[in-house]
Amino acid sequence: MSDQAALPPIDLNADLGEGFGRWHLTDDEALLSVVTSANVACGFHAGDPSTMRRVCALAAERGVVIGAQVSYRDLAGFGRRAMDLPPDELADEVAYQIGALEVFAHAAGARVGYVKPHGALYNRCVDDVEQAAAVVAGVRVAGGRLPVLGLPGSQLHRAAEEAGLPVVGEAFADRAYTDRGTLVPRREAGAVVHDPDAVVKRAVGLARDRAVTSRDGTRITVAARSLCLHGDTPGAADLARRVRAELGAAGVPVRSFA
Repeated sequence: MSDQAALPPIDLNADLGEGFGRWHLTDDEALLSVVTSANVACGFHAGDPSTMRRVCALAAERGVVIGAQVSYRDLAGFGRRAMDLPPDELADEVAYQIGALEVFAHAAGARVGYVKPHGALYNRCVDDVEQAAAVVAGVRVAGGRLPVLGLPGSQLHRAAEEAGLPVVGEAFADRAYTDRGTLVPRREAGAVVHDPDAVVKRAVGLARDRAVTSRDGTRITVAARSLCLHGDTPGAADLARRVRAELGAAGVPVRSFA
């Protein structure tokens, strides 16, 4: 067996449905022709019922797995502002979002296949034991044993594993990493990689080698089975197509983890 034949598969996920009313942010239709998993906004940081229904229908039509992208209730801040919610309230809000999306997934002949926190909630759950446990509690209320997509080694994954939920490690080709394998906060300079060529190169490295160079030059291991392609960046669909094409050229199989 050749080295290329032995390469493990990688999932490509994107944040979709991040519009609200007449305001549209992501090119959902174009991205759904590239990705294998769709993180659908559930109305708390973006999204509305009609958008959720439309994206679920498109995803189901194209065989893309539907995931619930849950968030703090923060439409004005796009879910990127830190909030302090009591754990029981956060658990209820996570369950509520998953349940809302499940209605539209079911109507499209599909199901919610996994859960991924968004923005400030995602970052909070890397180190915050209490908030991570609350997210997992919400997942259990809404979806039984739904897989949890998140940063490898996070408190979110630890809480999910303790609860008996499957975990899926995620990597970001367009985000800078610290030496400890966490994401550089967006408020810091250089947190986002804007050069398309660099993003494509990092994507292939993460998928093929499960490694990336940190902001400070350290080579770190990133045990990820899914690669996030942000849908809210300019030219996101074209960049996603380039990433998928280069993964194919590198012999990396692309398919969903769910």
